[in-house]
Amino acid sequence: VQLQASGGGLVQAGGSLRLSCVASGRARRMYVVGWFRQAPGKSRMFVAAITWSGDVTYYADSVKGRFTISRDNAENTLYLQMNSLKPEDTAVYYCTAGATFSRPNDYWGQGTQVTVSS
Repeated sequence: VQLQASGGGLVQAGGSLRLSCVASGRARRMYVVGWFRQAPGKSRMFVAAITWSGDVTYYADSVKGRFTISRDNAENTLYLQMNSLKPEDTAVYYCTAGATFSRPNDYWGQGTQVTVSS
Protein backbone atom coordinates (compact mmCIF):
# COMPACT_ATOMS: atom_id res chain seq x y z
CA VAL A 1 0.00 0.00 0.00
CA GLN A 2 1.58 3.29 -1.08
CA LEU A 3 -1.01 5.72 0.31
CA GLN A 4 -2.85 4.87 3.52
CA ALA A 5 -5.54 7.34 4.55
CA SER A 6 -7.29 7.58 7.91
CA GLY A 7 -9.19 9.99 10.12
CA GLY A 8 -12.63 10.07 8.57
CA GLY A 9 -15.80 9.87 10.60
CA LEU A 10 -19.15 11.43 11.45
CA VAL A 11 -19.26 15.06 12.56
CA GLN A 12 -21.94 17.71 12.94
CA ALA A 13 -22.05 20.72 10.67
CA GLY A 14 -19.62 23.34 11.87
CA GLY A 15 -17.31 20.74 13.35
CA SER A 16 -13.78 19.71 12.44
CA LEU A 17 -11.89 16.61 11.36
CA ARG A 18 -8.28 15.94 10.44
CA LEU A 19 -7.43 13.40 7.80
CA SER A 20 -4.02 11.75 7.61
CA CYS A 21 -2.30 9.85 4.84
CA VAL A 22 0.97 7.96 5.11
CA ALA A 23 2.92 7.73 1.86
CA SER A 24 5.45 5.07 0.94
CA GLY A 25 7.32 3.69 -2.03
CA ARG A 26 6.85 5.44 -5.36
CA ALA A 27 4.03 7.60 -4.02
CA ARG A 28 6.42 9.12 -1.49
CA ARG A 29 8.82 10.06 -4.30
CA MET A 30 6.17 12.04 -6.21
CA TYR A 31 6.48 15.84 -6.24
CA VAL A 32 2.91 16.66 -5.27
CA VAL A 33 0.49 15.08 -2.79
CA GLY A 34 -3.12 15.97 -2.35
CA TRP A 35 -6.72 15.10 -1.62
CA PHE A 36 -9.70 14.38 -3.81
CA ARG A 37 -13.23 13.55 -2.74
CA GLN A 38 -16.21 11.75 -4.18
CA ALA A 39 -19.72 12.51 -2.99
CA PRO A 40 -22.54 10.01 -3.52
CA GLY A 41 -23.60 9.96 -7.15
CA LYS A 42 -20.89 12.38 -8.23
CA SER A 43 -17.48 12.14 -9.82
CA ARG A 44 -14.24 12.54 -7.92
CA MET A 45 -13.22 16.16 -7.45
CA PHE A 46 -10.00 17.88 -6.48
CA VAL A 47 -9.82 19.29 -2.94
CA ALA A 48 -6.26 20.41 -2.22
CA ALA A 49 -2.62 19.69 -3.04
CA ILE A 50 0.81 20.52 -1.69
CA THR A 51 4.42 19.89 -2.62
CA TRP A 52 6.47 17.77 -0.26
CA SER A 53 8.69 20.82 0.21
CA GLY A 54 5.61 22.65 1.45
CA ASP A 55 6.28 25.77 -0.57
CA VAL A 56 3.26 25.54 -2.83
CA THR A 57 -0.35 24.75 -2.00
CA TYR A 58 -3.51 24.81 -4.04
CA TYR A 59 -7.16 24.55 -2.98
CA ALA A 60 -10.51 24.10 -4.63
CA ASP A 61 -12.64 27.23 -4.26
CA SER A 62 -15.25 25.29 -2.29
CA VAL A 63 -12.83 24.61 0.59
CA LYS A 64 -10.66 27.73 0.64
CA GLY A 65 -10.53 29.31 4.09
CA ARG A 66 -11.96 26.17 5.74
CA PHE A 67 -9.49 23.39 4.88
CA THR A 68 -5.73 23.40 5.36
CA ILE A 69 -3.37 20.93 3.72
CA SER A 70 0.00 20.22 5.29
CA ARG A 71 2.65 17.54 5.39
CA ASP A 72 5.27 16.10 7.73
CA ASN A 73 8.28 14.97 5.72
CA ALA A 74 9.87 13.14 8.64
CA GLU A 75 6.71 11.04 9.05
CA ASN A 76 5.97 10.82 5.30
CA THR A 77 2.48 11.96 6.19
CA LEU A 78 0.00 14.25 4.50
CA TYR A 79 -2.77 15.98 6.46
CA LEU A 80 -6.02 17.71 5.70
CA GLN A 81 -7.42 19.82 8.50
CA MET A 82 -11.10 20.42 7.82
CA ASN A 83 -12.90 23.13 9.78
CA SER A 84 -16.39 24.60 9.54
CA LEU A 85 -17.59 21.43 7.88
CA LYS A 86 -20.80 21.52 5.87
CA PRO A 87 -23.17 18.69 4.87
CA GLU A 88 -21.99 19.16 1.27
CA ASP A 89 -18.49 18.13 2.39
CA THR A 90 -19.83 14.61 2.90
CA ALA A 91 -17.80 12.31 0.66
CA VAL A 92 -15.17 9.63 0.50
CA TYR A 93 -11.81 11.41 0.69
CA TYR A 94 -8.83 10.02 -1.17
CA CYS A 95 -5.19 10.99 -0.79
CA THR A 96 -3.19 11.10 -3.99
CA ALA A 97 0.35 11.58 -5.24
CA GLY A 98 1.53 12.81 -8.60
CA ALA A 99 4.28 14.41 -10.60
CA THR A 100 2.72 17.84 -11.11
CA PHE A 101 -0.08 20.07 -9.89
CA SER A 102 -1.85 19.58 -13.18
CA ARG A 103 -1.90 15.84 -12.50
CA PRO A 104 -1.54 15.26 -8.76
CA ASN A 105 -3.19 11.85 -8.87
CA ASP A 106 -0.90 9.22 -10.41
CA TYR A 107 -1.40 7.23 -7.23
CA TRP A 108 -4.54 6.84 -5.12
CA GLY A 109 -5.10 5.78 -1.54
CA GLN A 110 -8.05 3.64 -0.47
CA GLY A 111 -10.31 6.47 0.73
CA THR A 112 -11.80 7.43 4.07
CA GLN A 113 -15.45 8.35 4.63
CA VAL A 114 -16.38 11.78 5.97
CA THR A 115 -20.01 12.35 6.88
CA VAL A 116 -21.27 15.76 8.00
CA SER A 117 -24.71 15.82 9.56
CA SER A 118 -26.92 18.91 9.50
